[in-house]
Amino acid sequence: MIARLFWTKYKSFPTPVRSSFWFLICSFLQKGILVITTPIFTRILTPEEYGQYSVFNSWMSIIALFVGLSLTGGVYTRGLIQYSDQRRVFSSALQGLSLTLCIIWTGIYLLFQNNWNQLFSMTTPQMLAMLVMIWASGVFGFWAGEQRVEYHYQKLVLVTLFISVAKPAISILFILNASDKVTAYILGMTLADLLGYAALFFVQMRRGKVFFSAKIWKHALLFNLPLIPHYLSQTVLNSADRIMIKNMIGDSAAGVYGLAYSVSLVMTLFNSALGQTLDPWIYQKIKNRREKDIANIAYISLLIIAAVNLMLIVFAPEIIAVFAPPAYREAIWIIPPVAMSALFMFSYDLFAKFEFYYQKTHFIMLASVCGALLNVVLNYIFIQIYGYYAAGYTTLVCYIIYSFAHYLFMRKICKQHMDNTKVYHPKILLAIYSVFLACGFALLATYNHPVLRYAITTAAVIAVLIFRRKIYSLLKKLYDVNRNKDV
Repeated sequence: MIARLFWTKYKSFPTPVRSSFWFLICSFLQKGILVITTPIFTRILTPEEYGQYSVFNSWMSIIALFVGLSLTGGVYTRGLIQYSDQRRVFSSALQGLSLTLCIIWTGIYLLFQNNWNQLFSMTTPQMLAMLVMIWASGVFGFWAGEQRVEYHYQKLVLVTLFISVAKPAISILFILNASDKVTAYILGMTLADLLGYAALFFVQMRRGKVFFSAKIWKHALLFNLPLIPHYLSQTVLNSADRIMIKNMIGDSAAGVYGLAYSVSLVMTLFNSALGQTLDPWIYQKIKNRREKDIANIAYISLLIIAAVNLMLIVFAPEIIAVFAPPAYREAIWIIPPVAMSALFMFSYDLFAKFEFYYQKTHFIMLASVCGALLNVVLNYIFIQIYGYYAAGYTTLVCYIIYSFAHYLFMRKICKQHMDNTKVYHPKILLAIYSVFLACGFALLATYNHPVLRYAITTAAVIAVLIFRRKIYSLLKKLYDVNRNKDV
């Protein structure tokens, strides 16, 4: 009976709503299964081997920007709407451009493979596998983008589920039967990508029947090339620390840090889920000149993200014990600062929406480039002094500054285009950030005193339960005040 009621309610939702739900499920599947299988990989790989694979992923995220030019991002989604009457042609043409770029870069690599191998500290099979993975991921990105725009979620869910299960399954099989476990891990992931994604290339090419289109290729390149510094800076901000740790300390340290970073950023799933829900709503409010409605929801969203990440910090020692053997235990000291960074990642997005809406891409690029450069400089200085632990704190500092820069740019846009409207109250934001950081560092200080940590956590949970009505009343008051006040 209950199942039938849920099914009836589900069927009553419009197709876009049902599609959004399943697209969110796909996102969780892609990242969630890899996270769940992490305890297996940390037990069949040494910290050195896990570190090498972590660095491989970091390099791939950077190299993919030059090879694929992020063509599956905004330019593709925007183009599917702009070329709605030629959607199939647009998709196949971008598939053609993506393959052409991959072939060109593969040729460049093969001409100077020894130099590239030395630069990235990889072997030829690893580099070639990386290029194949970049192409295959792009193929899926184009196909998945088309499915989203057309609300065809059923096929997307099936393909995502297959790949999410196939990647760890094939990789584990390869690792257990190889002496070079890192290369086996990489080849297992590559094979899974080819099995799941290669056919999608031919599907879109058969439908569109266009490999080369001067008009579409020119449009895509002119749109995306100026944004590469922004995309690159964001990637460097997320990946440079593992590469620098490997080069400055070693593979084992990179492995421990990579595990901590991966576990910490599990909570970005909540960021993504909440962000995907809020994005269209925020843009609609800006378009309708109802910016004052945004703050109340934003504050509550920040409190939710803060609470979720504090829970991760509370149980970090236990999570690491489950996710990895004792050799990785030092990762517990890295999780708190990286987890705290997640709140500022979410904050940046709340502020940057105004920059994207008013097409102030130079603001976006300036903040991204400065954030990335600052991260590299701080890592270089403090990793040498304090070891790889410092990278977690430099990440936190950089995201705080990054978020603050976007807040300042948002205020500038508000002055120029929105009659100097104060969308967010700085004192409320500062209060949320200050309490969150204080709680995070206080919990970090209890890691060597588990009884104290459990006592504080229990007391906090009891306090929330006792004062739940007052908390709800305060949140409701915050909602109502920010909705009605003239800021």
